Amino acid sequence: MARQATSGRPVLAKQFSQERLRVRPSSREEAVVAAAEEHFEKTLVRIRGELVGSVAALSHPGGGDEALNYGEVFLRDNVPVMLYLLLKGRYQIVRNFLDISLELQSSTYQTRGVFPTSFVEDGDELLADYGQRSIGRITSVDASLWWPVLAWLYVKRSKDYEFGASQKVQRGIQLLLDLVLHPTFEGTPVLFVPDCSFMIDRPMDVWGAPLEVEALLFGCLGCCCQLMELAQKSHNSRLLEQRLVLTKQWKYDLRRYLLKHYWVTSKTMQVLRRRPTEQYGEQQSLNEFNVQPQVIPPWLQDWLEDRGGYLIGNMRTGRPDFRFYSLGNCLGCLFGLITAPQQRALFRLVLHNRDELMAQMPMRICHPPLEGDKWSEKTGSDPKNWPWSYHNGGHWPSLLWYLGGAVLLHQRLYPTADVLLMGQMQAMLEECYWMQLNQLPRQQWAEYFDGPTGTWVGQQARTYQTWTIVGFLLLHHILRVKTDDVDMLDINAP
Repeated sequence: MARQATSGRPVLAKQFSQERLRVRPSSREEAVVAAAEEHFEKTLVRIRGELVGSVAALSHPGGGDEALNYGEVFLRDNVPVMLYLLLKGRYQIVRNFLDISLELQSSTYQTRGVFPTSFVEDGDELLADYGQRSIGRITSVDASLWWPVLAWLYVKRSKDYEFGASQKVQRGIQLLLDLVLHPTFEGTPVLFVPDCSFMIDRPMDVWGAPLEVEALLFGCLGCCCQLMELAQKSHNSRLLEQRLVLTKQWKYDLRRYLLKHYWVTSKTMQVLRRRPTEQYGEQQSLNEFNVQPQVIPPWLQDWLEDRGGYLIGNMRTGRPDFRFYSLGNCLGCLFGLITAPQQRALFRLVLHNRDELMAQMPMRICHPPLEGDKWSEKTGSDPKNWPWSYHNGGHWPSLLWYLGGAVLLHQRLYPTADVLLMGQMQAMLEECYWMQLNQLPRQQWAEYFDGPTGTWVGQQARTYQTWTIVGFLLLHHILRVKTDDVDMLDINAP
């Protein structure tokens, strides 16, 4: 494995930066897009005779001899699928997906309000997985938080306001809110979750309040408010109004909390390093989580540069996680969690660290990876999360469209803001798009890529992975076909 340089940049990544060749457009663009659309159509499955979504992957090593679940319909994996179908005007499939997921919302005592991680039709029976069949037996949190987001985007795009205001949708929202807003022993407005409970589904020391879950919670609360306001216009319910006020306040408190404790720049790190520790009593604490300056990693100095900023991975008492998580930061932009100037600071950070985050297969899910004793201790010596692989610094092509959506939506909302920076981001997106177009068909649309530069297909990567295929199609659509459609991703717009 590549050793870390003193700045935190891998040696191989530096060599790649010096030797990187200009990515050239491909004359095969139309053929690649057509083939991707053909693969996508094959992923769609029927339940009870109607199309409801996509399987996780079309094929995988091992054939049918292994008891794998890549033929099931995962809520998490179907997020880009549903968005692509909405852009194509295929609203009925999205409605079917939302209806089935809502029907399978758990009503049992321990998991009441939870949406299934995945479901599959077995004969005449629908089988849902709430974590009882998953590796590690952990219930997925992100599946439940994504459902209101998809429901609101469907209602907004299709104009099916009757569905959004319907009793079944409103009941599903209330069950979910009862679950996530339930009082706990933690006094902060975040949602506390165990390791392995979201896209990072293997042990990675992300327990507590991981960024991706908190950003999703913020978006979920916003979409729940939009859907409740639809019902309130129709029914004018006092109880609904009270829940709406409570949810808006929770969303406000959550945003304040995340911007205060998760957003870091070179300037805020200077302040954090000099904050007092061991503050006891009721007076205003400058260091609420008693973070010692020794836990701040040295690689942050070069990573942040002077004008970069990002949302750190986690904030726990005395144990902040300064790793960069791509999805949580992109969602922070798309959902309006971070301000417009903060979004541009994030874009500067991405440009400054593009060799780590983009490399030869955009983009890396987490930086830096855990190595050595830390890898062994934090991941339980998980061979799938070997350094520079899978969720431990691996490269996931399915993540690029989130960044592309964030950049293009920012340009739509703030067309005159820092034109030079946004032009550089647009150029980088173009180059990353061509990287994927040239490589993904040859690599059979693999799930993830290994190594510091993302050159090798992942050790255990599935081929013809649905969200790899549809992620490419989504980026192609908002970058090439109809750039105005990126407006659909703005959950705060009516």
